[in-house]
Amino acid sequence: MSVLKIVMTILFILDSIFLAVVVLMQEGKEGGLSAVTGSVDSYWKQNKGRSMEGALVKITRVAAVLFMVLTIVLNMQSL
Repeated sequence: MSVLKIVMTILFILDSIFLAVVVLMQEGKEGGLSAVTGSVDSYWKQNKGRSMEGALVKITRVAAVLFMVLTIVLNMQSL
């Protein structure tokens, strides 16, 4: 097993754990019945991208892309 594959496997494991933690830290989406009744968007909902929740969403996207890239690269190395 090459050093590069060991390093990438360790990164893959760390990214998997980090991704799980970040997803669990996020609050649930409030679509439910409020979307059907047409509730008014509050100031908080409109500026959610600048909050901690918005940052968690961006971090989740980056970690998920890294997870997919590492998965593909590690799979290509095993061929």
